[in-house]
Amino acid sequence: MRLSPSAVARALVPRTLRGQLTTGLVALLALACAAVGITTVLALNGFLIGRLDQQLSASDGRFAASLEHENTPDADNVPDTRGQSEGTFGARLLPGTVTRAAVVQEDSDASVPLDAADRRALASVPVDAHGHSVRLSHLGPYRLTAVRGDDHDVLVTGLPLRPVEDTVHRLEGVEAVVFGVALAATGTAGALWVRMSLRPLRLVTATAASVAELPLASGEVAMPRPVPVTAPDTEVGQVGNAVNRMLGHVGDALERRQASEERLRRFAADASHELRTPVANIRGHTELALRQQGAVPTQVLRSLDRIQSESVRMSRLVDDLLLLARIDAGHALHLGPVDLTRLVLDATDDARAAGPGHRWLLDLPARAVAVTGDEHRLHQAVGNLLANARSHTPPSTEISVRLAAGPDEVRLTVADNGPGIPAPLLPEVFGRFVRADQGRSRKDGGTGLGLAIVRAVVTAHGGKVEAASGDGGTVFTLVLPAPPRDTPHDAPR
Repeated sequence: MRLSPSAVARALVPRTLRGQLTTGLVALLALACAAVGITTVLALNGFLIGRLDQQLSASDGRFAASLEHENTPDADNVPDTRGQSEGTFGARLLPGTVTRAAVVQEDSDASVPLDAADRRALASVPVDAHGHSVRLSHLGPYRLTAVRGDDHDVLVTGLPLRPVEDTVHRLEGVEAVVFGVALAATGTAGALWVRMSLRPLRLVTATAASVAELPLASGEVAMPRPVPVTAPDTEVGQVGNAVNRMLGHVGDALERRQASEERLRRFAADASHELRTPVANIRGHTELALRQQGAVPTQVLRSLDRIQSESVRMSRLVDDLLLLARIDAGHALHLGPVDLTRLVLDATDDARAAGPGHRWLLDLPARAVAVTGDEHRLHQAVGNLLANARSHTPPSTEISVRLAAGPDEVRLTVADNGPGIPAPLLPEVFGRFVRADQGRSRKDGGTGLGLAIVRAVVTAHGGKVEAASGDGGTVFTLVLPAPPRDTPHDAPR
């Protein structure tokens, strides 16, 4: 698969701030080193070539002039190499054609073979007494200058450029090594410096991450310590101060919320406790009035029946509120070994008796399943689950109850193929006073606390309860921790 240039660029750019700062620092230094290197190489190259041009001007073309008079009787056919450095090149052109070319060696001069390209290059050198760079096939790069001779010919004199190129290349190699070491050292030192500079920012990030993991929805929350700020005038210090102020506001809000919840719990507990006596009195007097013999008007009997029905309903509501208040207050459960298999059997029998029109299926393991808990509260939680499935599904609905024991947990599943729970209601189904919409029946006059009690009881036992619903029905799963392995819970049922 071929990546686009933008994707390659994103892959090469570091994602962390530390990596970006270090990369940017090294990149800027690399640009500075490249600029310095290019400038010094160009300056040295120009300086050395200028020196060659000065040498060419100082030679005054004597070597080329000696080639001009090579055929005169008094020239002895020997070029004049006095004062010429080794490698000096000379050539004579007449007219525009090279008649002779030679190069100065240690003791004498030597003729130079020229090909057609060399001859064209020599002929193209401007006659302006200025230096020009030309590459000859047998000699390599040369710096040449051309002047007019006495016989209207052109005399070309040159010096080799190879020493200049060798010096420039040597400088390039030295700069590459020095700049490479400087970049590596700067990158390492810069990474350490950036890491130290961003340490306060990492503390801010760690604090924010710890706050994000706190259970802020409910209960008492211990806020983390404020971020230490050593340099408040810097950007990192300003971020730290802002985070500390935010933590303070969040802590204050959580404390006020916790205090409000505590007051509400105390009110619910006190109100429930105080309401139990008058409700019981109303219920008792109503039952006593209904037992009286004699003629009682029908309207009075109906009113007394309604009073008794509502007092029973209010009694259940008060008991449920008081139970939730006690669990919220952290009152200890009466823990002990509980035969969960027998408990599920009894609860299912009770539910079958209350809902004979439903189809009840029971799936239990071959051996008894035991847990450690409060038997009365667990029976209440299982009964609420079964009552919820019975109350909110039409007759002939199939309700299956399955109990399974694993090495670490015990799972109780209550599933029905009824109409299901509306999707907007599903996330809040375990909330208090949460009622279903018109898709669920309310003929039983439920208070909306049954599933809330299930979650409170299971959570107090260290377990959890989950709900899933769709077109195929609803599934409630109750999970409890398994008892220790040395607890005898695998006897045959």
